[in-house]
Amino acid sequence: MKLNKVHHIAVICSDYEKSLSFYTDVLGLEIMAENYRPERNSYKTDLCLNGDYTIELFSFPNPPTRLSYPEAAGLRHLAFEVYNLDDAVSDLEQKGVVHQQIRVDEYTGKRFVFFQDPDGLPIELYER
Repeated sequence: MKLNKVHHIAVICSDYEKSLSFYTDVLGLEIMAENYRPERNSYKTDLCLNGDYTIELFSFPNPPTRLSYPEAAGLRHLAFEVYNLDDAVSDLEQKGVVHQQIRVDEYTGKRFVFFQDPDGLPIELYER
């Protein structure tokens, strides 16, 4: 098997409007398609980053919460590359997003920072 790339990442949210605002207004992803599915009472919204399909944002009535802390088996976090971590962190702070301290990857020497989406999903910004 030869994989080409990651096609998309599916994220299920508990508050659709709040999460959609976070992923578009805070992170800057763009809506490619937004579909309400009445039979499921849910949204499926396709979000892109720099024109590339990246995240499927789903809403469902009363989804169970998924533990992020303590860390559990399975998907750990989403990570996005940025050119300038200081600028990105400043932007997060201006938008009222709480983040952890900037750290340095002990293997690559690159800086990174973690914060959370509205449902507590860890998100990492990693400096190029």
